[in-house]
Amino acid sequence: MFMPSVSALLKAHGTPPKEVYLDHENSGWVPPEVVEAMLPYFNERGYGHPSITNKPGWEALEVVESTAETVAATLSVDPSQIHFVHSGTEANNLAILGSMMALKRKGKIIVSDIEHYSVLLPALSLEDAGFRVVRAPVDEEGFVDIDVIRELVDSETVLVSVQAVNHEIGTVQRLKEIVEVVKDRNPDVIFHTDACDAYGKVPLKAEEIGVDLMTLSSHKILGPKGVGVLWVSEGVRVEPILKGALSSQSLWPGVENVPALAGFRKAVELAFQDGLSRVSSLRDRLINGILDGVPDTQLNGPSGEMRAPDNVNISFLHVEGEALTVELSLRGVYVSSGSACTSRVLEPSHVMLAIGKDYEAAHGSLLFKLTRYHSEGDVDYVVDQVIESVGRLREISPLGKG
Repeated sequence: MFMPSVSALLKAHGTPPKEVYLDHENSGWVPPEVVEAMLPYFNERGYGHPSITNKPGWEALEVVESTAETVAATLSVDPSQIHFVHSGTEANNLAILGSMMALKRKGKIIVSDIEHYSVLLPALSLEDAGFRVVRAPVDEEGFVDIDVIRELVDSETVLVSVQAVNHEIGTVQRLKEIVEVVKDRNPDVIFHTDACDAYGKVPLKAEEIGVDLMTLSSHKILGPKGVGVLWVSEGVRVEPILKGALSSQSLWPGVENVPALAGFRKAVELAFQDGLSRVSSLRDRLINGILDGVPDTQLNGPSGEMRAPDNVNISFLHVEGEALTVELSLRGVYVSSGSACTSRVLEPSHVMLAIGKDYEAAHGSLLFKLTRYHSEGDVDYVVDQVIESVGRLREISPLGKG
């Protein structure tokens, strides 16, 4: 398939009358307060190596330690249990592969069918090492069937991984209940949760929930890219999956990204000082505006309090999702079709297929992610542009009715 160059696309794009960025699931801009917090650590102070005993190194180490304290306070855990890596993907790989390397025995691994690929693929890779991987199904709203989990967990089970919030359809899992069922069946199971899309958006106290491993990501809360977190509960062993030296991080060798850590620290402070009730209101305004204004649409995932406050995922029938993202981009509305991992591959999202969507609904799905910086005016503009874009594409699309 012919694709124009990126420079040609940008040149043809021009400047739309208004711009609303709603692709924060995949990446996004960073608030000015966060950028300001990062700047001194590039060349004014803390530019040394956190493991070296000189003043720039001490200043850098202070950033690492204070960021760990800030994150730990939000989770009600000990700062010594916070381990920094460079992305949520790295954190998930470290959690899955590192915990199984430390276990020194093989067994059954259970993952939900809608986990992020950075959980699914590391788990599946362990089949070559003798582990058995079972994918637990979900219902049409993305909820893991707790009765199925109860049946799957046995004496051979060594690891269970279930997301706190799904990254595509916003399903808030009944995580504490799932953990209780798993631990009741086999208290030795290591329970991991990918909480990257839950952090700062739903209540998340690690020890209260009962998990053993939890992963977070900076850019999911408007922090800079380049920081991931693995929380490891006391008594749980994790082996480093990278080998190296000279790091303040026992599980991840190399030089810490100190400016990004300073930005992440500020992003955490901002995320936890703002309530999310207004974001939930914007979410519902966007959902209702689109569903009421565009026929043949389907909301993917649950509604109400069991949906993440920032997540809107809607399938538009009789139109191709990638074409719709381009049309909306020309109008200054920036969203994604499917997940970031598959956005340049014409394959439907595995999450959409897992909740029972057919190929048309999966291909025609769009993901919108709201933030506290959006307004009702932004939402209303997006609704208007979606209505016009879908109408225009359905008229010219071979998928269109009639």
